[in-house]
Amino acid sequence: MEKGALPSSGSQRAPAPSPNGRKKRPLFEMASLCFMLIGTFLWAGGWLNPKPTARSDLSKTPLIDGHNDLLILLRAVYGNRIYDTNFTKPFEEGGMYGHFDLPRADAGKMGGAFWSAFVPCPTEEGFANEIYAPYVRATLEQIDLFQRLSEQYPKYFTLARSAKEAGHNFYKEGKLISPLAIEGLHQIGNSLSTLRLYHQLGVRYATLTWNCHNLYADAAVVSVNGESVASKPYHGGVSKAGHDLILEMNRLGMIVDLSHVSVDTMRDVLGGSPEKGWNGSIAPPIFSHSSAKALCPHPRNVPDDILQLVKKRNGVVMVNFSPDFVSCRAGNASTGLPDFVEETNTIEHVVEHIMHIGELIGYDYVGLGSDFDGIPTTPRGLDDVSKFPDLMQLLLDQGVSKKDAGKIAGLNLLRVWHEVDQVAARLQKEMKPVEDYFKPGIRGLYELEGQDIGDVAN
Repeated sequence: MEKGALPSSGSQRAPAPSPNGRKKRPLFEMASLCFMLIGTFLWAGGWLNPKPTARSDLSKTPLIDGHNDLLILLRAVYGNRIYDTNFTKPFEEGGMYGHFDLPRADAGKMGGAFWSAFVPCPTEEGFANEIYAPYVRATLEQIDLFQRLSEQYPKYFTLARSAKEAGHNFYKEGKLISPLAIEGLHQIGNSLSTLRLYHQLGVRYATLTWNCHNLYADAAVVSVNGESVASKPYHGGVSKAGHDLILEMNRLGMIVDLSHVSVDTMRDVLGGSPEKGWNGSIAPPIFSHSSAKALCPHPRNVPDDILQLVKKRNGVVMVNFSPDFVSCRAGNASTGLPDFVEETNTIEHVVEHIMHIGELIGYDYVGLGSDFDGIPTTPRGLDDVSKFPDLMQLLLDQGVSKKDAGKIAGLNLLRVWHEVDQVAARLQKEMKPVEDYFKPGIRGLYELEGQDIGDVAN
């Protein structure tokens, strides 16, 4: 009969042996049979030593991607329109362009993601308010896009405004943990007021820079004549304005993200530059999508000495899947950037990045930050969000404990977020919001030379 099938009612059965006619096996034969059966179970990893499986674990522990760029992909590919069938059909049924759609999210056992309201850096030089104004508008449009997605697909895109709410959404409501993020302080337009409004709209981390310096901090990589190059210091880390801004982020409960920033900026924020008279962020920072510089010497990655500061400040480094940051070696390019290495552009090498960080500073301080939908290619074996269980299984197979795998998947990020919320609750009792200073008058803002306030009011 086929495996799993029941015998039909007409099946013939062998007659039961007579108790008096049964032959007795020698004792040593029975013992040999028992040892053979036990050995078979041990060799196959049977019930005596069950093999941990990532898929079952991810039903109980949230896998939270620290950085997903779906929103900018929807703007670039679908023109910001999410009600047209050319979007809804592949998004709901599968096969959509990019790395994320609903069937793949389910297959990948996703427990959540920080959705980046990404807007690229200005092409103009300088930090003038008027340069940044269109980028603030574009950021608001990205946030509005998320809100419309949330209305259409609440299981996947319901905002989580605190770590406690995130846990409730996942464990009690069966929803993905879905806060927003911004990627570079050029997106706030030099305005702490804008930062606060973003927080009200659901932004829960801000990356201090993208690929450009800004008023507050230095970036690791900048664009020169359209080409990405390793940056030269501008502020030498975090500026005085950046000190005030990070304090306000701490007060709000907005996580400080150090991906994309220079090593000087990393060190300043993590409290590694006391000689500058600033102790860094009060709340633990994160790297939302960065890998280990010891394995791939790209300026976007995190050096080992900085990893030690991450541990000291109780933060987390969420390993990026971008091939350029996963698989590279030092080169001689005029850009100051390393050479890409195709041979190690694999899911296994991503595991090596995770384990390098975990073995160096502990598995309490490492997570996952894919950069899916923000990267044109992926490592082999990590094609899209459906492959998250494969990554987690590889970690288990390499000897990472089930407990540590759960931390990597998302518990470390939730722990940091919870501590950020605690710091915010304390600071909100101790201090008022940090205010920008504007020169009294309105002419500089509205460029209304020759008009007084009465003219404007009318």
